Amino acid sequence: MHAIGVDIGGTKIAVGVVDEAGTILAKVRRETVADDVADIDRAIADACTELAKEHEVGAIGLAAAGFVSPDRRSVLFAPNIAWREYPLAERIENLIDDLDVPVVVENDANAAGWAEFRFGAAREATDMLMLTVGTGLGGAVVVDRELVRGKWGVAAEVGHMRVVPGGHYCGCGHEGCWEQYASGTALVRDARQASVAQPDRAGRLLELAGGDAADISGPHVTRAAQEGDELAVELLATLGRWIGEGSASVAALLDPELIVIGGGVGAAGDLLLSPVRKAYEAQLSALGHRPVAQIEVAQHGNEAGIIGAADLARR
Repeated sequence: MHAIGVDIGGTKIAVGVVDEAGTILAKVRRETVADDVADIDRAIADACTELAKEHEVGAIGLAAAGFVSPDRRSVLFAPNIAWREYPLAERIENLIDDLDVPVVVENDANAAGWAEFRFGAAREATDMLMLTVGTGLGGAVVVDRELVRGKWGVAAEVGHMRVVPGGHYCGCGHEGCWEQYASGTALVRDARQASVAQPDRAGRLLELAGGDAADISGPHVTRAAQEGDELAVELLATLGRWIGEGSASVAALLDPELIVIGGGVGAAGDLLLSPVRKAYEAQLSALGHRPVAQIEVAQHGNEAGIIGAADLARR
């Protein structure tokens, strides 16, 4: 049975028809407005209706960045979209009543993690930790081949573990959350600050950003590091250290077989993975007396949310 997966972002949605092997058969995109939930609903419904005209589908999965209710029908809270106790599945079902298919809501990191577990880097594993390193730090946990959602549906929010008491303010309302140090946003913040504080070392980064430190982006850091730029390599190493050390703390609780790193920073390859692995092993308890989890880059990139949401809805 084919299913539709919808990856909902703050300014756009990506929607695809996915077969049982995790292959996207067709895909469309729509632009949206983050603070207009009705506009997002209409865009989702319009895209799903368009795809359903050409493909027979049996379910729709919505991957949403936020806390999802345990019945997988509503978004309890989202940091970047105006969803508060929002009955997203019901709203979409009402707009696509001609399709008469079930609609399921899933946390976006859970969806991406499930795609990697079923069809990607973790398809041979039984226990997995997935980290989506982007604007924030999302997490997905699979234990004994089952996705862990928790009693209230909001498990695996690892990005909001506090790692620095009194540290950087986080959008969740607390300070010092892991995602404030292990995310693409943290990488960009540190790169811009370093370019102001150490302009003599930031020549390549500033060149890539058109001369303005405020315009430095994550891809600029990755590109400069791949060219051998010393400051950019250090910035990725710092990000990798934070990811690795935090992963070791999670491993103390979950003992994963495999840790999968997703998000745009994966493009840095070993420039990121090497410091992640080094920091992970340095902080792993009982090192030398236990197996060490593999750490790999996700395989499905930006399509993971679509694939995972569709497969979870189908199941």
